[in-house]
This record gives sequence, structure tokens and C-alpha cells, in this order.
Amino acid sequence: MKLFEILNNEGIENLQLVEKEIPQPGSGQVLVKVHATSLNYRDLVIVEGVNGKLKQPMVPLSDGAGEVVAVGPHVTLFKVGDRVAGTFFQKWVSGEINAEAMKSAMGGAINGMLAEYVVLGETGVVKIPDHLSYEEAATLPCAAVTVWNALVSRGKLTSGETLLIQGTGGVSVFAAQFAQRMGARVIATSSSDEKLEKLKEFGVTEGVNYRTTPDWEKAVLSYTGGKGVDHVIEVGGAGTFGKSLKAVRFGGHISLIGVLTGFSAEINPLPILQKSVRVQGIYVGSRDMFNDMNAFLANTKLKPVIDSVFPFEDTQAAYRHLKSGKHFGKIVIRLNS
Repeated sequence: MKLFEILNNEGIENLQLVEKEIPQPGSGQVLVKVHATSLNYRDLVIVEGVNGKLKQPMVPLSDGAGEVVAVGPHVTLFKVGDRVAGTFFQKWVSGEINAEAMKSAMGGAINGMLAEYVVLGETGVVKIPDHLSYEEAATLPCAAVTVWNALVSRGKLTSGETLLIQGTGGVSVFAAQFAQRMGARVIATSSSDEKLEKLKEFGVTEGVNYRTTPDWEKAVLSYTGGKGVDHVIEVGGAGTFGKSLKAVRFGGHISLIGVLTGFSAEINPLPILQKSVRVQGIYVGSRDMFNDMNAFLANTKLKPVIDSVFPFEDTQAAYRHLKSGKHFGKIVIRLNS
């Protein structure tokens, strides 16, 4: 079989296509023929070595979907032919995150999905909704589950509340789609007027171009009559967190998810205290959350927004497209047909 490996953390050009034997499932494991994978900003950070040295060589990507083609002894949850996706954390099945689960993050702590075949534990996969293609289902494990955790499991988003999203990457677009179907109002920031206009197709009612309006938090406040939003999907990190604190209402909720603007900055904690803001770090979610989200997707027939699909051999080009920041929604890599 063919797979990609990161040989070192020195850039996209060090992603190499190699051939290895197809692995076989052991007890409690399934063999998945991977049909599609998708990229997250985390994958770019890993291949460029920003988050430190990881074990090499390593198979990248946390996200992928495919078909069960073999099962090992004692497997009870799946059978050959089932359409499945892998879970981001192979050992976070339910409950709270813990240190052991953190060591099972695919495409980082352990090998990921950018291979024609992968062996996964049966509690590390979920069945995918019937209305989704493999390409669509491959976008779910990281970005979509992260949003579900932020808005539903932790945020308890309700109809009539207001949500602020940042940008038009996978997390933000999923957040807009979920919030729209839950009856919430969505405000967005972006560097592109064209992208802001496109977001209206997915439930966004107001948008702010942060390049032409650097004080975008003031615009957000004006849209809410000075009250502030109920929830923020914070993907910018150090460079935007302070503005999010100004844009959120008293007693509001900020889901800290991404670090697109960097890792370090001086943060004044006083507004968190004075406004009684709840700041929640969100690092994807559990298998139970994934299953709950899939039930929601099946009921609402929601389909992920795919920006582009690259063939397996053009994986490096897919990474470069992610790095360009020109995408709207998810970038997918197609493997087996």
C-alpha cells in the first residue's frame, strides 16, 4: 500500500510517498480502506515543526473516512463493509479528556490517516451518516467534532443566542452551519468581503472585514446593541483573544480553539474577571460527542463545505493550498476510489 510520511519537521517538501505492507487487524481492531482524508491547520503546524519535535517518520493527518475491509478477533461494533471515520483521539471514548487520551491523537502522538489502509481500534472509529460521501465524512473528526464540543457539549448553545466566528476555515464554517440549524444568530470576521458574502449562504447575518475595520470588536458590539455576543469561536489565538473579550457579553462564553495568529501575547485577565466570562479550551472531543454529532447531521442532512479535493499524489499541493489561506471550508485529499 501507499502512504505519506513526515520524515522531519522541516516543511511540506519533506512529506514523502512510500510503500509498505498492508497491516492486519489484531484483537479488537478493524482494517479500514481509506477513501478520503482532510487537512486541518494543526497538520500544517506539525509538518513545519512549529509545535516541537515529534517522533519520525510519522504518518500525518487526524481526519479520514473509509470502509471496513477486515475485522480482528473480538470485534463486536463493526463488520466488513461498514462506512466509518476514525476518531481524532483513539482513546477518548467518553467523559472528560485525560492524559492517556491525549497520547492517542492521530497524526501527532500516533500515526494518522494519510495511508491507503489503516488499522484502528474498534472504539476509535464511528459509523458515518448515510447521506455523506467519503470526502464529506473525512472532514468531520477534528473540525466538526471540535465545533460540536464548543457549541453543544460545553457551550449549550440555544436558539436566539448570538455567535461570533473568525475566518472561513473548516471550524468557522462548521460553526456557522451548526448554529444556523440551532436557531442562533451568527456574526463573522474575515479579511475578504467576498468570503463574508459567501458566508451568508451558511447562516451568517453580519460580517466585518478585519483588514478594513481593525477595531472589529466595536462593530460586533454595534451589531448586538452594545451587549456583546453570547458565544465566540476563538480560532485566532494570541492576536485576537483580547478583542474577543471585548466583543463577548457579560457572562458570555469563549471557546478557545485555534492559534492562527500565534502562540504568545500579553493577556490581561482582568476583563475575564470583570465580565465573568467563561473561557473554555477546546481540543476536539470524544467518540461519544462524534456519535451525537453524527445523529444531528443525519437528522438535519447537513453537508460539510468542501473547498477543494486533491488527488493522493498531490498531497503536498493540498498542504500548500492550506498554507495560502485562500480556502473556504475544508481541503480534502482523495485516496481510494
